[in-house]
Amino acid sequence: MCSTVETSKTHRAFIALGSNVGDRVEMIEKACLEMDRANIKVKRTSSLFETTPMYVLDQATFINGVCEVETSLSPMELLDALQSIEIALGRKKLIDKGPRSIDLDILLYDQEIFSHERLNIPHSLMLERDFVLRPLSQLIPHHRPPQSGKKIHTYIEHMKTLSPEPTPFSTTPISPGFPSLHATDPTRKTHIMAILNLTPDSFSDGGTHSPSDFTKLSETVRTFIAQGATIIDIGGESTRPGSIPVGPEEEIARVVPAVKHIRTSIPEAANIAISIDTYRASVAEAACAAGADIINDISAGLLDPDMLPTAARIGKSIILMHMRGTPQTMTTLTKYPNGVITDVAAELCERIVAAEEAGIRRWRIILDPGLGFAKNQEEDLEILRNLSQLRARESLEYFPWLMGPSRKRFIGHITGVKTPRERVWGTGATVSASVAGGADIVRVHDVHEMWQVAKVSDAIYRV
Repeated sequence: MCSTVETSKTHRAFIALGSNVGDRVEMIEKACLEMDRANIKVKRTSSLFETTPMYVLDQATFINGVCEVETSLSPMELLDALQSIEIALGRKKLIDKGPRSIDLDILLYDQEIFSHERLNIPHSLMLERDFVLRPLSQLIPHHRPPQSGKKIHTYIEHMKTLSPEPTPFSTTPISPGFPSLHATDPTRKTHIMAILNLTPDSFSDGGTHSPSDFTKLSETVRTFIAQGATIIDIGGESTRPGSIPVGPEEEIARVVPAVKHIRTSIPEAANIAISIDTYRASVAEAACAAGADIINDISAGLLDPDMLPTAARIGKSIILMHMRGTPQTMTTLTKYPNGVITDVAAELCERIVAAEEAGIRRWRIILDPGLGFAKNQEEDLEILRNLSQLRARESLEYFPWLMGPSRKRFIGHITGVKTPRERVWGTGATVSASVAGGADIVRVHDVHEMWQVAKVSDAIYRV
């Protein structure tokens, strides 16, 4: 008679993440990787939040978040595993609720109520902590704590009854030398992303820059930086409507030497972020290995199934842009039955879920509504008018947003200016509208002019 082996039951738990010593984001990301290795599979993460200390006030600010995990470990086994990870990552507990390099607390475990001298589930202090409830309510906003016999709010309702001072800011890391994006800070400054196309056929500046002319490249990058750019977006393939794709080898040959040159030969660019504008995973990985910090994917992972797993593996921040179809077909896919804000929000949510399933942390995601991509003039203007509504949609809160209106076709239609290079004034209006709507980054060709527009727009709207 054959014996059967009992399969361990899988449990769903939520773990609070915190750090206020050293490179706080790096420590949290290391902890997530160690959990994956310890039979504690990280399924989803919240945003990260910069929070003031609670209880022991005389210490540095924290980075806090929450992750949803899947595990076969029992509550006590899970506690032991998490504490082992804390110790391995160098946590030394000198003061209760004091400074710590990493803090991993079990908040919830299935719907169980569990009590032990070392562990209480639900976490006994979680309902008084905004820094716990805010990220938890991103993951399970409409759930209620597993407590019987009580009328209690959902997590998101209860979070709103707390009054943190000041309100925690979401934080999106880019690179060690580049400041994190704080998408919920009302006083944040808009970043200028300068477009550097190394293509012969881009709609506006094709042929302007050669990937082999490092002297011209250096002059251009130095000029961008002097004019106010904080991010350089490098592209090796045109994605204008109807463009013809090039192969990944050609794209890599165009962009990788440029990224390496900027990183190794232009000292002024030491603290400038480099973004790689590609929808191909192999190009993104090669460019990031050469020194790029951000992946800017117009398809949000739809055009290359390897993109999202690759971004997760290399740990870079990624811009997920809304698009339908391909650059060759997108102009035929412009119907939005529920309105462009509702449909773009729903489709971006689908891409966020796909990114999370691939292992990308939520705090590594930047969103882009995709002006001009599978949208006509009416939809582009609707997004510019109502960007703040799009940003506030459930499941889209706390993300930073990029807007790319520069020299777009709809500006030419409105103004009658046919030549893209002459659409500077119209672009200025769209950049101002983007800042007013809450954009964190504007992607532009005319850096000097749009830096001025953004600077004044920040002074008007970011107060």
